[in-house]
Amino acid sequence: MLSTRKLSSGELVVTGNRVELQLLTTLKCNLKCSYCSLGVGGVLRSQKHATYTAEQLEAFVRTHLGGKEVYFTLYGGEPTLNIKFVLDLMDRFPNCRFNIQTNGTLLHRVPDRILARLSNIMISVDGGEGITDGYRGKGVYRKVLDNAAAVRAKTSGTLTARVTWWSGETTFEELDELTRSFDYVYFQFAQDAGAHTPDSVAKKKAVLARLVEKFFATDACYPVVPIMGTVRNKVVPWRINELSAGMTQCRVSTNLLNVMPDGKIYPCPDLLYAKELLQGDVIGNWVKKSPLQPHPNMPCRQCTAYHYCRGNCMKNMHLAYVKNDMSWRAQVTEPTCDLIRFMGEQVDRHDPHGWYARAPLPVRNRLANAEIYEFCEVMP
Repeated sequence: MLSTRKLSSGELVVTGNRVELQLLTTLKCNLKCSYCSLGVGGVLRSQKHATYTAEQLEAFVRTHLGGKEVYFTLYGGEPTLNIKFVLDLMDRFPNCRFNIQTNGTLLHRVPDRILARLSNIMISVDGGEGITDGYRGKGVYRKVLDNAAAVRAKTSGTLTARVTWWSGETTFEELDELTRSFDYVYFQFAQDAGAHTPDSVAKKKAVLARLVEKFFATDACYPVVPIMGTVRNKVVPWRINELSAGMTQCRVSTNLLNVMPDGKIYPCPDLLYAKELLQGDVIGNWVKKSPLQPHPNMPCRQCTAYHYCRGNCMKNMHLAYVKNDMSWRAQVTEPTCDLIRFMGEQVDRHDPHGWYARAPLPVRNRLANAEIYEFCEVMP
């Protein structure tokens, strides 16, 4: 078995024992979501097909990631528009885990053979029906939920609702309802300058308080990932070190490689337009350590949330404090950090250590070791 390639300085290209290859199988998409982050820099729809082969990817993995557990997230664009490539990948990597992030509208066309191999299906919604349809198109919410119900029997993996929390009008009831249709709900605060007005932030805090309250009021593990992740990081902090080397849990600094359809590798899927962050190339068969690392200008280590947040979104911190985008800092990064601090404070109000000590063993195990933490960012 080949050992993981090292840089000349002796640093490992990938930290830890696992590496997630997030493969943008195509940059085509059948929807036109109003806030799409891939729309920045002209990335969306710029590459319609993967121009590297599964064989070339296998050679890259063998050369640079030997000794690691490699698992895959199928991403896009909309990955269900490139089914043949997905089948090629699954044939080439028969023993690897696969996760897919999809808008869910085409799930009914995905072959059973693929569904059976998926450890997790992450389906994008934006809250309730009105808000989702407003951003994604009329009828999308209902179609997505119907498709999720239809594929549940065809996969032994989990189904996760991935919510981009843009609107301040998203309610507790809407997020809570998603826990009845999905195994997990993951929300990420929208990375958009118009999403976090003072009024919107206040409304989101009110919803967060209710989500945290329900987490501690239930005997089971309430499956809202950012709440789960915050509690986990407070009561079993060593899991952060095991899964993300104690660093940002978006994993872009440690063990996440994003491969574009042309084989170019970047640390963050939202910064594919930033050519200075180019990290490697599958076709050229090279890779280096992620250039998106904690920076002295980032104030994270002085923050009261650092012990459980660990830097949250490296993109937000990079733009705000390395690129010194003052508008982004004021309108996106700082409000997001405020929301995360508030969420942690709400968790502390409910004595998380005491709750964990009283929890049944299955609940403790799920909180500490849920596989879903490997497929999403954990912090919102």
